[in-house]
Amino acid sequence: MKSALFVDFDNVFSSLRRLDPVAAERFALQPNLWMHWLAETLQLPLHSLEDSGRRVLVRRCYLNPQAYQRFRPAFNRAGFEIVDCPPMTSEGKTSTDIHMVLDIVDLLQHQVHYDEFIVFSADADFTPVLRKLRRWDRRTTVLAVGFPSAAYQASADLLIDQDEFIRAGLGLGGNEPEPAMEVVSAQVSRPTADVVREVGEFVRRLVKDSSREVALSSLASKAAQEVDGLSAADWAGFGSFRKLLEALSLSPLVVDWDTGTIRDPARHSSSAQPKPSQSDEAASMKTLLNDVSALVQEEVQKAERPVSCARLAQLIVAKHQRLATDWGGKGSFRKFMDALDVGRLKIEWANGGGIVSDPLVLPAQQGNTAHDWGNAQHLLPLIQQIHTATGMPLMSPSEIQGLFDALATDVAQTPFGLSDTGKRVRDRCKEAGLGVSRADVSYVLKGILLAGHDFGKGNDEKAAFARSFIESMRVICAREQFEIDEIMMRALLEWASGSA
Repeated sequence: MKSALFVDFDNVFSSLRRLDPVAAERFALQPNLWMHWLAETLQLPLHSLEDSGRRVLVRRCYLNPQAYQRFRPAFNRAGFEIVDCPPMTSEGKTSTDIHMVLDIVDLLQHQVHYDEFIVFSADADFTPVLRKLRRWDRRTTVLAVGFPSAAYQASADLLIDQDEFIRAGLGLGGNEPEPAMEVVSAQVSRPTADVVREVGEFVRRLVKDSSREVALSSLASKAAQEVDGLSAADWAGFGSFRKLLEALSLSPLVVDWDTGTIRDPARHSSSAQPKPSQSDEAASMKTLLNDVSALVQEEVQKAERPVSCARLAQLIVAKHQRLATDWGGKGSFRKFMDALDVGRLKIEWANGGGIVSDPLVLPAQQGNTAHDWGNAQHLLPLIQQIHTATGMPLMSPSEIQGLFDALATDVAQTPFGLSDTGKRVRDRCKEAGLGVSRADVSYVLKGILLAGHDFGKGNDEKAAFARSFIESMRVICAREQFEIDEIMMRALLEWASGSA
């Protein structure tokens, strides 16, 4: 794969410095290190040619020489063409973005066909050029440090996870894997392109290892369990496993929806099965739906809080593989759930992924658990709105406040470091019985840092953390055209610190 790399140095360096000064220096002084990772290790974007490597033929770094001249030699040694972008206004604004856009468009029409355009910048101004590249059938890979806009993320084929870049690309933060943690709050998802590509790899691997054709229902069930980030609730945005499978390029494998199998024609023979009569099919489906309804009600009633639809989808698919391919003919999990008789249970889709709760049982349970919203139920709709707009973890008041308590305790004992502090805070939350994941902690720490909080300066208290984090969410919401007014700000303070 022929690739062209464009690095907005000022944007990446300044964003990294606010999060982790050590990471910023490593990025600026050792570009050879992360270039090797980029070329040899980073996965390819969706729809790339199989078994193709990445050849970074163009390497351009756009740099303000007045501020960052000392980093020029390192990028020269790494084979970069450096484009000087000095300040053009009294406010210090450079012309980096227009230089980058013009160079990208120029290469788009170059006699060499560049398959992939890699952009290192969180500047949402690049969204239109990413969309143009997509229209021209070019792959786009983006590194955006901080909280890039939703439109910018959606316009890229591959979004490089900034934590992965710091850990693997820059060699910082160790290699500790995130332990599996069963939580009901929203999970931070992987880029869809990564998930879809991994599904394709999983399908090919499973069919290759099988001595006979593979049942599609079994394949769907196993994919939902094995592919990280794949949810049976939405099948990577395709709605059903069938649509996801149809979007993949699986040749020479043959998918037969009549027999419900997938096979390699060079190794497997087709074994068509007689179809059941319509009456038998209807009776079987009725029994199946009754079983699913009972499963959903049992799961919600034994839970200590509302259960996410994503979790219910995984449970249903694991136990009833027959539903995995297209949700009993409904086409999507949401339509399936809306048609399912779940008794008194309440299904709400307002928070993006959806939750199911029992209006009679849960209020009584919530008074005895550390994971509930207690008397703060009135705050839930607002937190759900912000979660949908920004991707902010959907944590209860006890979880977010417990996280800030753990952070205050940790930094009082040990100097702050983004990665190491994140691990310790996650462990403290886990010991306290809080359903807080490492990704949740990482998101909150970045919000605090990007709001300008300076750890170790005598203001490392729960209330200060809450104010900084809320301010960063206010800024992100404004960027996504969701304005936070004073009443909402007081509600957020109540959620994050316990007092308005």
